[in-house]
Amino acid sequence: MMVRFFNALGAPLLSFFQYLGDLVLLAADTFRSIFTHRLRWKLFLNQVVEIGLLSQLVVIITGAFTGAVFAAQTFFQFNKLGMGSAVGAVVSVSLCRELAPVLTALMVAGRVGAAMSAEIGTMKVTEQIDALRALAVYPVDYLVVPRALAMMVSMPLLVAECIAVGIASGYLVAIFMLDINGTYYMANMVRWTRSRDIIMGLSKAFCFGILIVFISCHKGLTTREGAVGVGRATTEAVVNASLAVLICNFFLTMMFNIIYPAGYQ
Repeated sequence: MMVRFFNALGAPLLSFFQYLGDLVLLAADTFRSIFTHRLRWKLFLNQVVEIGLLSQLVVIITGAFTGAVFAAQTFFQFNKLGMGSAVGAVVSVSLCRELAPVLTALMVAGRVGAAMSAEIGTMKVTEQIDALRALAVYPVDYLVVPRALAMMVSMPLLVAECIAVGIASGYLVAIFMLDINGTYYMANMVRWTRSRDIIMGLSKAFCFGILIVFISCHKGLTTREGAVGVGRATTEAVVNASLAVLICNFFLTMMFNIIYPAGYQ
């Protein structure tokens, strides 16, 4: 009975650590290729368009309605205490630190991560990756490096755009729908939004981008069982990337609050 229990407990645990090890090895292989091989600029720019440019609509809509609803909910609670003018500071800091990086990462994981996993997974099951090796083309250099670099460039820009749109929509809702004094709203927002909040948000964006691209590419590269395997790999890539973003966000928040204490400007 005990042996069966420990076998049932140990097998998933070993599989999890093996999965983490595979991700670390893929990341190490990718960074080594970045510094030792020539960058394929056309593939890189195509991925920048696919990841960054074509994700803008989703990010703008997410940022706009998140900022608007958060400003409204904050006002409904703060107005009871006579602190309606503090809504701007709360909306701005929350978007910079937490809401914009996390929600943008989840949207990108659903849109781009699924596409990456499906594309590479289809190449895997149709033996196109084996054909690349036969042509002396390293698959990681050809498939993963352009996507990783494009994600590292695009994610901070998408999060910055989400922050800007969210703050703007929150301002419009607060001023024109909730009748908050615009001068006090802006003054409090500028006063309490520090450089550390912006640094925190953009740093999280960079880390989330790395998580999404390596989880998605790894799922694609390890796809098996034909079309069914591609569908399963795509689903697992989105779920794993989303969970990784949420879990990593907690530890990044704790780490950044230690690095940038309350008195840091």
